Order: sequence, then C-alpha cells, then structure tokens
Amino acid sequence: MTVTQEEVKVRSAELTDKIKSVIHEGNVHRIIVKDSHGHTVMEIPLTVGLVAFITAPALIAVAGLGAAAAEWSVQIERVIQGELDGQLPKA
Repeated sequence: MTVTQEEVKVRSAELTDKIKSVIHEGNVHRIIVKDSHGHTVMEIPLTVGLVAFITAPALIAVAGLGAAAAEWSVQIERVIQGELDGQLPKA
C-alpha cells in the first residue's frame, strides 16, 4: 500500500465542490484543509466504512469555512493499492 499526497489551491467558492469531488473519487485516505497561511483548519479522515457518516457533517463545516477566507489549500492523501511495495509476489 502506498500513500501519495497532492495539494490543490482553491478559492472560497470552490472549496465545498472540491471536497465533494475528492470524496466521490473513493481512493482518498485523508483530506486536510489549510488556510492561506498554511495553518491546518480541518482534517477529514476517510475510512471506507465511515465515509457516509463522516462526510455530511464535514461538508457542512467546509461550507462554513468557505466564507471565512479567500484562498484555501486542500491536501489530499490517496491510498494506492496493488503496487509492489518492496514485497515479493506470491507464487
């Protein structure tokens, strides 16, 4: 299992839409929302079984954050499975 990180800058109006689209992609492990100064404002851990339970309140909070600042940074951690992680294939 490999975890990759991606960081995307978004404007306040695009914040909620970006979070929703990232969640729907399905291979996301965690989403971290940072303000324009680089301070972490919100972390959204996404485990497979809890996605529906966690996302509804998180999206409401993200919508409220969108009005607070002009620019946000969204850090996305993705889990990539199926790669050889230094392990030998099973025969």
